[in-house]
Amino acid sequence: MSRRLLVTGGAGFIGANFVHHWCKIYPDDQVVVLDALTYAGNRLNLALVEGGENFRFVQGDICDRTIIDELLSTENIDTIAHFAAESHVDRSILGPAAFVQTNVVGTFTLLEAFRKHWEAKAQPSDYRFLHVSTDEVYGSLGPDDAAFCETTPYAPNSPYSASKAGSDHLVRAYYHTYNLPTIITNCSNNYGPYQFPEKLIPLMCINTLIGKPLPVYGDGKNVRDWLYVGDHCGALDVVINHGQPGETYNIGGNNEVENLNLVQLLCQMMDELAPDLPVHPAKHLITFVKDRPGHDRRYAINANKIKTQLGWTPSVTIAEGLRLTVEWYLNHRDWWEPLLSAEYQAYYRKNYLQSANQC
Repeated sequence: MSRRLLVTGGAGFIGANFVHHWCKIYPDDQVVVLDALTYAGNRLNLALVEGGENFRFVQGDICDRTIIDELLSTENIDTIAHFAAESHVDRSILGPAAFVQTNVVGTFTLLEAFRKHWEAKAQPSDYRFLHVSTDEVYGSLGPDDAAFCETTPYAPNSPYSASKAGSDHLVRAYYHTYNLPTIITNCSNNYGPYQFPEKLIPLMCINTLIGKPLPVYGDGKNVRDWLYVGDHCGALDVVINHGQPGETYNIGGNNEVENLNLVQLLCQMMDELAPDLPVHPAKHLITFVKDRPGHDRRYAINANKIKTQLGWTPSVTIAEGLRLTVEWYLNHRDWWEPLLSAEYQAYYRKNYLQSANQC
């Protein structure tokens, strides 16, 4: 059966990649994107699918109940893929209010609207509300701690992760209270095409290309599990079509890497793929900056549940994914150069230009 999807935050990084994936795999499905087009949302991210007869874009806020009710009704939506979120830890430290509003209030608004819509349709069993969340809700791991699993207690350490934890709890509650067919996914750090320059991997690629310092927090030994966004989209596809309502699925890339090692690997790839860099070798740009407040030391995902129950495993190694990502940023200057706006530069100065030691 074909689906009629409402994709919130579909002009953002993961959301846009998901839209590309879904429109390619399921060309007969109707896809409606709702995005507020804040700083990290970019209509150009959807240029490859714009104009398709089964695609519609709507600019709007997920906190606006009127817009959501109208879309659910007129488009006869049966599936919500909820990506819309304020998602950058550094920005949540500088301004937490927007994170509570979008991530908590916005998710509540969507849940209430979808519940009313689902009940008006006599509670169809094939409806789905997919809530895309993060491993950061689980807090921080020590070097020898077991990886996060779906039953790991929540222990968020930043306004961002706390707001996502709150939204997760609301989604879970709507399943247990109202039987609304919700599913939660908690993923590790994503990377790939269309990621806004503030995030680590695109920041390193772009700063290398323009000869700016590569800021590394603290000692650079914070560990993340890296998930190529294409793999993530494939996992979400499986979850929507085969996941069980009320369940949570952790999605990881099986690629734990220290931040400093990741940056050094990126520098090596940039040296190879862009020999005319302003500074060569690129590792000379690595600069240690004051650590982020409440910086989680390590994230790691145990993805055995989605593997054993739904048959999904990641297919892209960190070396393969980084090469694809570096090549994308090298070939898409016309996409990222306009994003280095005055507002972005002001944020960058506020966040990174502090006492630093050159590596």
